[in-house]
Amino acid sequence: MLKNALSGIKVLDLSRILAGPWCTQNLADLGADVTKVEHPDRGDDTRGWGPPYLEGEDGQKMSAYFASCNRGKRSVGADFSTAAGKDLILSLAKESDILVENYKPGTLVRYGLDYPTLAKENPRLIYISITGFGQDGPMSDKPGYDYVFQGMGGLMSYTGHSDGMAGAGPLRTGVAVVDITTGMYATAAVLAALYQRERTGEGTFIDLALLDVAVALNANQGANYLISGVNPPRSGNAHPNCAPYEVFRCADGYLILAIGNDSQFQRFCEVAGMPAWAKDARFSTNSQRIANLPALRQLLEDVFVTRSRQSWSESFDAAGVPWGPINTLDQVFAHPQVQHRRMMQHVPHPVMGSVPLVRNPMLSDEKERTLSVAAPPLLGEHDCSIAPVCD
Repeated sequence: MLKNALSGIKVLDLSRILAGPWCTQNLADLGADVTKVEHPDRGDDTRGWGPPYLEGEDGQKMSAYFASCNRGKRSVGADFSTAAGKDLILSLAKESDILVENYKPGTLVRYGLDYPTLAKENPRLIYISITGFGQDGPMSDKPGYDYVFQGMGGLMSYTGHSDGMAGAGPLRTGVAVVDITTGMYATAAVLAALYQRERTGEGTFIDLALLDVAVALNANQGANYLISGVNPPRSGNAHPNCAPYEVFRCADGYLILAIGNDSQFQRFCEVAGMPAWAKDARFSTNSQRIANLPALRQLLEDVFVTRSRQSWSESFDAAGVPWGPINTLDQVFAHPQVQHRRMMQHVPHPVMGSVPLVRNPMLSDEKERTLSVAAPPLLGEHDCSIAPVCD
């Protein structure tokens, strides 16, 4: 069980938006004590990123965006440009195991809140800095948001419909995937640093850049380019390395066909009533199917529209053919498998009432699927519980 794996670990969260808060929420879910320091007047930028908002009886609001990545934390209002705010952060840093921040390089140096300064007082401190471009290089002083890096890192160059098709052009993903992936890399780096500290007794500094993550996120597409020297084209819903692996229209809607090997394709051809396709030299191997995808796609489109989604899905399940629906979020959270795994839960808040949240997939043991962390906090909700804020 992992729910209390980080019990006793103190985290000072100076991050905002999504990448840093996603990391620190992971740490809170794993049992760490996380204190989120926010500007006392504005708070985290995402507090205003709505609608929708949760609304309390006293008129206070909390954006759904903020709620998605800040559960399990205490919120303290402090402005490090003031003596009192700086002193508070310094006192918290001296007692912390981990500090996560995402200010532009040099910002915290001016206030004596940088790693070299804090490490003198707390040599066991693990300090992770998340920035757009990293601590060095010709663009290190520039800010950046997820959308920028989806384009700059290459993801959008091959995401979207092919040229010549309706709606052709680059597209971003529907969620801030670079931020989230950065938060996951940050989580892994922090856990590795904790393990290293057990052996060395010393903390460390981690320089994590969104652009670096965006480049790494290209995964097989990046490897395709490095080996072939050819930029991957936009291919819509099709996979660049497997076929058929895309969305098809049935008589009454759409489904995803996900063929990953030749035996699966043979089973699909049997289900489709077209066993000869699996023996056709154009389609008998995955490489040949990729080379002849336009011809294969036309055959598939013609056969899919002859049956309903339900008919296809039942046949696919019986034959072991990989497929999937395209669910809206109401269908996702109503799905019996999602409900069985308890992915959506409610956590009480004294002002906001019952707050709906998504379970951390890392906490997968049946005994730890119930969220036991606190609901996302209001701005400065814990000021008076952390001295000397209320003195």
